[in-house]
Amino acid sequence: MPADYSFDVVSKVDSQELMNALDQTRREIATRFDFKQSKTTIESTEPTITIVTDDELKLKNVIDILQSKLSKRGISLKALEYGKIEPAAGQSVRQVLTIRNGIPKEKAKPILDAIKASKLKVSAQLQDEQIRVSGKSKDDLQRIQQILRDLETELPLQFQNYR
Repeated sequence: MPADYSFDVVSKVDSQELMNALDQTRREIATRFDFKQSKTTIESTEPTITIVTDDELKLKNVIDILQSKLSKRGISLKALEYGKIEPAAGQSVRQVLTIRNGIPKEKAKPILDAIKASKLKVSAQLQDEQIRVSGKSKDDLQRIQQILRDLETELPLQFQNYR
């Protein structure tokens, strides 16, 4: 079936916006009274963010600040995967947050199933870590986008390369 229109379903985080949110979080922590005298650090190496602070309460506060900065910058909180809270040097605690980029095979299956269940005349295939949806009708593709927006997924979904 030759497709006239297509789009890609992706799950990506804008790295520049992520860096801006991390910088804003660091600045707010530096000025807040409850973080005076604390040894709180936020380090980012793609695809992880490592937070080290004095205790679990401060860690929770840092994550709250980070989440608010991320949401203000348009980054979905679904993009973060939270690791275990573990003890670090001295009395401090550490938590590693992983940034999810791409749609892994096991997470793509429910998305592909939802597209097939719609009974619309479109085809969908997994390519690397994105899903290409193609069809003859723009209306069908827009219905698919709406179905995917309404679908409860663990990943934030974006639509790109609409042709």
